Amino acid sequence: MESPPSDITKRKTRAPAKAAAAKPYAGKPYERPRGGEARQIADLMPAIGRTAFRRFGFVQSSVVTRWPEIVGERHARHCMPESIRFPPGEKADGILQLVVTPAHATIIQHVVPEIMDRVNRFFGYRAVARVKIRQGVVQAPKAKEAPRTAPPSLKPIPFELGDSLRDIGDPELRTVLESLARSLDEVSKGRN
Repeated sequence: MESPPSDITKRKTRAPAKAAAAKPYAGKPYERPRGGEARQIADLMPAIGRTAFRRFGFVQSSVVTRWPEIVGERHARHCMPESIRFPPGEKADGILQLVVTPAHATIIQHVVPEIMDRVNRFFGYRAVARVKIRQGVVQAPKAKEAPRTAPPSLKPIPFELGDSLRDIGDPELRTVLESLARSLDEVSKGRN
């Protein structure tokens, strides 16, 4: 059989409750907001790929990402940088390893001095002293997107011209002719 709790145990259990009630509520600790602003993946890629690029000898990942700008679109279709190896402890007089399509290897050999000059100009100092060529498969850089054109106007085509334009099979030609018909219709309405 249990005895009723004594007054001493009652006081001990109530005391911490009173002490907790006397303390002001501190609230949740500050947490840094998650995510922040939305950013484009292209802005994040240099930071993500930096360690992988350094492992393969690229101090700057922009050499790979901006290769068509450095050597030109024509050469970028047939050669791609594979690595830059520097002497131990230095960041100058390195060896640039290029992967070149087999059919264009001799052509690229003839323009190696020009490629070295352009890469060094990109770095701003003599980063590359030699170029080694390895034949292999090169993925051509992606073509730049064509400038966006305005969508075709949603204004109705003059009724007289609408039937004759439906027979045109080429959608681009039809769109151009519809635009011409609209502009002619606006000019004729402006004169009346």
